[in-house]
Amino acid sequence: MSRLFKITALVPSQTRIRTQRELQNTYFTKLVPYENWFREQQRIQKAGGKIIKVQLVTGKQGTNTGLL
Repeated sequence: MSRLFKITALVPSQTRIRTQRELQNTYFTKLVPYENWFREQQRIQKAGGKIIKVQLVTGKQGTNTGLL
């Protein structure tokens, strides 16, 4: 039984549309193992993102997350 954080974050992703740069925010939810949480947090913040919600989940990865 591993401890996982279910994080929801918002990261600005840059997409090029007709030579103009448009900033678009991308929401994502992912499961991060407890040990990797700090590294993941740094990565999101370095990308200029915001962490919106963090939940502690126990159990197997991919269960009850709607991910197939």
